Parts: sequence; C-alpha cells; structure tokens
Amino acid sequence: MAASGTSIDPSLRHATAADAALRQVSEPDSLVIRFPASEPLRLDSGRDIAPLTIAYKTYGELNACKSNAILICHALTGDQHVASKHPVTGKGGWWETLVGPGKPVDTNRFYVICANILGGCMGSTGPASLNPATGRPYGVEFPVITVGDMVNAQARLLDHLGIEQLFSVIGGSMGGMQVLQWCARYKDRVFTAMPIATAPWHTAQNIAFHEVGRQAVMADPDWQGGAYYGTEARPSRGLAVARMAAHITYLSEKALQDKFGRGLQNRDAHSFSFDADFKIESYLRHQGSTFVDRFDANSYLYITRAMDYFDLEAEYGKLANAFTGTKTQFCVVSFTSDWLYPTRDNKEIVKALNGVAANVSFVEIESDKGHDAFLLDEAIFFDTVRGFLNAAAKKRGIA
Repeated sequence: MAASGTSIDPSLRHATAADAALRQVSEPDSLVIRFPASEPLRLDSGRDIAPLTIAYKTYGELNACKSNAILICHALTGDQHVASKHPVTGKGGWWETLVGPGKPVDTNRFYVICANILGGCMGSTGPASLNPATGRPYGVEFPVITVGDMVNAQARLLDHLGIEQLFSVIGGSMGGMQVLQWCARYKDRVFTAMPIATAPWHTAQNIAFHEVGRQAVMADPDWQGGAYYGTEARPSRGLAVARMAAHITYLSEKALQDKFGRGLQNRDAHSFSFDADFKIESYLRHQGSTFVDRFDANSYLYITRAMDYFDLEAEYGKLANAFTGTKTQFCVVSFTSDWLYPTRDNKEIVKALNGVAANVSFVEIESDKGHDAFLLDEAIFFDTVRGFLNAAAKKRGIA
C-alpha cells in the first residue's frame, strides 16, 4: 500500500493492470467451455479454429423448460461481465443499469447469458490465445473473423447448455449486429430480438474511423508486427490513440459541448505547449490510458475488421432476404443524436423486416448523449426494454 500523500508510478499501475488482463486470456474469472481440436469451428473465411474456448457469464436461473434464456451480445470493447464487477478494472458491469434483479432485463425472471466474443481478450479464443501449431500466442496468425463467426461460436455455447431457442437476443452497436446475424442464421432459435443503436452494414465512414485506429496501433513500434506477447513492451500508445478516436464517435457534439466546452484543465490560461490545456483533451487521454489496461491491441484490430466486413445485404443479396420466413418478434431501437449508427440505418432494418411481414416495432428515443446513450441512464429506453420483454414473456407464459 502506498504511504499517505504519495502516488503510485503510472507505469507500474499499467504494468499491473496489463498483467491482470493477460491472465484473463487463459484463466478468466468466468465460466468456460472448451471444445477440443476434434470439434473445429469453420469460419466464414473457410479456415478452422480448434481448439475453441468460450468464456461466459450467467445471471439468474434457467427454468425447467429452458424457455427464459436471454443472450446479451456485447459491443466492440465490452465483454462477458455485463452485470458483475470487472476482474481487471474493478468497475461494475457495463450494462448493470439494465440487467439484474428487478431491472428491465430482470434476472429474477430470466436466465441471462453473455459470452466474450470469438477474437476477444477475456477468455474466449483470440489473438492472445496459444496457437496449437506453434505453442505461442497467435498474434496476427489468428484468422480474420466475422460477426457471423462470433454468432456461430455463441450457437456452440447454447448447444452445450442445451438451449434450443432463446427467449431473446439483445445487444447494442456491434452487439446489435450480432443480434441481426442471429436472426438471419438461426431463425428458429430466436423468439424475440432487440437490435439497439446498430446497422445492417458498416458504412464507409465507420470503416474510415476503424482504419485510423488500426493504423495507430500498427504504427506503434511496440506493436512488433503483432508479436509483442511475452515482451515487456506493448503498443499502449497506439491503442490509446485508437481508443481516443473511436470514443469521439460514441458521443454527440452537444454532449461534448455541454460537458467540456472550451474549458481549461487545471489551469487559468493557455500553456502555449502541447500539454492537455483543454478539459476535452484531458478526458480523451484518460479514456485512452485506462482502455489499454484492460484490452488487447490485436483483439482491437480483429474485432474492428469483423465489424467492417459486416454487411447483411451483401451476404443475402437483399437485406430483406436475411429475414425471410422469420417468426421472431423484433423491437428496433435508435437514438436521435447517434451519428455513428443513426436512425436512418436502423430504419433500413425496419424496412427490411416490414418487407417480409415480420412482427416488428420501432422506437426512436430522444437523447443528446450520442451513440453511448444505450449504455447510459435513459429512462425511456429502460421502459422500452422492460415493456417489450414483459409483453413477450406473458405471451410465452414466463412468470
């Protein structure tokens, strides 16, 4: 413990956190299912992954007929710790405002599952996992993956749990892409679905922001061609810059202006240097600095690439074709100030669902919080989730 009045060297803090994060790759603080080399997962690229590990968390109890299971799909920088303390940061779950006893996704009624995605860095097989062919971490030898691959891996998990049909699949942003992919590939396995603040494809602008982030990581000399595992150096500077650029897209101009404006950070005048004069600069640097404590740079490269490849229209020839024959009940949610996945993109999903006479409702929520609104305290959003699930539960006979 540091003595009173002293501070801990930031480099030591980062090293300790990075070591804790690395431990989660092989020894995650969650449930784990390991599929042997004899059961490979065929990827959309045509390559196989084997062995395959999926790390996941569950909340609540599965009922006798296994009809109350909800799969929560996490976004780019999320993980399986949706409603419980994060083992690296010590912070609460990333959606604990929504998931828990008595909350909109009520774990007194529903059995909630959240898996770390394929390609992640919190226990599921990813770039930091050992490559059985070499005995060393995969690094960039890990095969490029898709959102579809992530969903196929989750389907393997549900098979293991003996759950034939999910009561609901819910997710925002990249999680919403997984929801859509679930409904396209596994129509009979999804009773209800909530794609939130998402899109049926990644736009050129989305790809552009991701490319800036990837180039920042790969330009960091400590990236070492992706082979930094086992060395003392990690591409923390590049990953921090990538996070800073991405984080801007999660907010709205109004939210930034209202919170920071042109306010100065701990000073009364400009420093006439390249220090963080402005509060917004300090905020972004903090976001970048804390992110590298818990996330793997190579995972960031692979997951952003998977999002870039996401395009249901290209996969099915026409977006509506992805949902032909669906019996799933949908609730699509967007936020007015989200410019990363704006309402018009969410309406494309609704239009496609209407085109195949699907059961779909659409809610656009007034918010000035930008894309991150789905993770924040938005009362109308909470009411929407609770109302949709309660009505569907009544229809399915879930007490």
